[in-house]
Amino acid sequence: MNTKYLDLLAQKYDSEEKVVTEIINLEAILNLPKGTEHFVSDLHGEYQAFQHVLRNGSGNVKEKIRDLFQDVLFEKEINEFATLVYYPEEKLQLIKNSFGNEEELNQWYTVIIERMIRLISYASSKYTRSKLRKALPSQFVYIIEELLYKADKSTNKEQYYTEIVQQIISLGQADKLITGLAYTTQKLVVDHLHVVGDIYDRGPEPDKIMDTLINYHSVDIQWGNHDVLWLGAFAGSKVCLANIIRICARYDNLDIIEDVYGINLRPLLNLAEKYYGDNPVFRPKIHSDKKLSDHEQLQITKIHQAIAMIQFKLEIPIIKRRPYFNMSERLLLEKIDYDKNEVTIYGKTYPLENTCFATINPERPDQLLEEEQQVMERLLFSVQHSEKLARHMNFLMKKGSLYLKYNGNLLIHGCIPLDEEGNMEKMTIENKTYSGRELLDVFERYLRHAFAHPEETDDLATDMVWYLWTGEYSSLFGKREMTTFERYFIKDKKTHKEKKNPYYHLREQEEVCRKILTEFGLNPDQGHIINGHTPVKEIEGENPIKANGRMIVIDGGFSKAYQSTTGIAGYTLLYNSYGMQLAAHKKFNSKEDVLCNGTDVLSVKRLVDKELKRKKVRETNIGKELLQEITILNSLREYLYMN
Repeated sequence: MNTKYLDLLAQKYDSEEKVVTEIINLEAILNLPKGTEHFVSDLHGEYQAFQHVLRNGSGNVKEKIRDLFQDVLFEKEINEFATLVYYPEEKLQLIKNSFGNEEELNQWYTVIIERMIRLISYASSKYTRSKLRKALPSQFVYIIEELLYKADKSTNKEQYYTEIVQQIISLGQADKLITGLAYTTQKLVVDHLHVVGDIYDRGPEPDKIMDTLINYHSVDIQWGNHDVLWLGAFAGSKVCLANIIRICARYDNLDIIEDVYGINLRPLLNLAEKYYGDNPVFRPKIHSDKKLSDHEQLQITKIHQAIAMIQFKLEIPIIKRRPYFNMSERLLLEKIDYDKNEVTIYGKTYPLENTCFATINPERPDQLLEEEQQVMERLLFSVQHSEKLARHMNFLMKKGSLYLKYNGNLLIHGCIPLDEEGNMEKMTIENKTYSGRELLDVFERYLRHAFAHPEETDDLATDMVWYLWTGEYSSLFGKREMTTFERYFIKDKKTHKEKKNPYYHLREQEEVCRKILTEFGLNPDQGHIINGHTPVKEIEGENPIKANGRMIVIDGGFSKAYQSTTGIAGYTLLYNSYGMQLAAHKKFNSKEDVLCNGTDVLSVKRLVDKELKRKKVRETNIGKELLQEITILNSLREYLYMN
């Protein structure tokens, strides 16, 4: 091993005793049970529902409370205690208001602190003291450790421990301690969070989800198609930016653009007011409790039309300069007979309705008006100079990837493009052909290049980001084509249908899933593919566990827009040292409902896979890293001995 590296390492471990102590510590950690992984997907801006699932650990918090206290607490008391752990600040205020005098409140504090300490002890049983210490609220570390590690069999220090708790209460620190213990419990119950795509679009608060993830103790993200759209806009793609604004207008979420990220939409509104009027198919889909005036709704309708037409125009030059995208049939603005108001698609002619072609030059349909060009330049400048958006997009890049191999499983938002025979679909890019894992690696390289070079707005990398959003062989889109134009302007719903990649019916077959796992260098006998992107229609009897357990689909409909078709409000997955459990969630009504009524959103857990023997840290990604560290430390030990 490089002696300069060993010399640097020796500055930290400057004696054989220190090296040996660290080796002993790491070897011991390898034999601990693996931590609990928590998988969520397709959050789509639904911050409140996501927050609740995160705080309750998909039922894990209440499960541990029930394990500990089922013989001493009634179900209502278990629910009350669980709610206190989920939302400590708000629940404390409600509880305090219910007490008649200070003495009763202090007695309650004494009992709850003791229960919280017991819960922390139970939840941290598979962690080292060092890891637990890092999770504790810093101002109470000494006090909590004293209470955690007290000797139960001896009465020598009984008064000592009692006095600690009484002093906490009398000095007015009980609320802070309980709150700190509640958040520590949440950290201990879930060791690591996987977000399997689509944080953005449709729902109203993706920015709050991003802030939560930035502050979360351990997380990774597999980009979804909607996330890549936002990354593409920040990387300089005007067509990605147009798509973002169009979707926000469609779902009445323009506040995210303007109020949250500070992007001025006034120039776009001025353009829209000049050229567009009311149009029923462009009116916003209002799923929130927010009420819109007729004037506000009309403004959004006009913006929706203006940005949709800009988007369609911007797509044309990309399709033409990248023939291997195989998207010539999407040059629909060029296939319109503007005199007859009809379009020809795949040789069949359809009448158009609800059209808004005021800014289209029939001779050059891709030509932006000078006003449109100026609007897009100003919007792109605002996007790339938004401090908050920059922080969120940089985090998304740092923690994100198109796919992830983690603890023997393959995490991917969309699909692995396949042909009808189950073979990896091939795509030729710049005269080189790719498929399977190699194709996804190429897609990711282009995305990272585009993000690193936002000044290159019309290069292949930037075009490829848009292709990830809408292309036939994109692992994120997974359909033959995106029929946005048809859904706006053609009445015949047969034209609206988007044919899915064969992956979506072949993933039911165990043989196909085993082939995919092998392609990514994973053990097909033990690994699973964990998928999002396509809502599981449980209401129609669809099973999220497919291919004899090799495939698990966890998009069950966090987004309210999907819940009428899925019948539930999302799936999440838990993977601890004993195996995997899939949790289905009921619709989340409100935090207030949880606080006042103790209601929860978990409906049922299903066993996916049970480990034959309890899985240890040694068998995980972290275990591999620790084994590498041990190898290096052994080399350092020999080096120190020789010198």
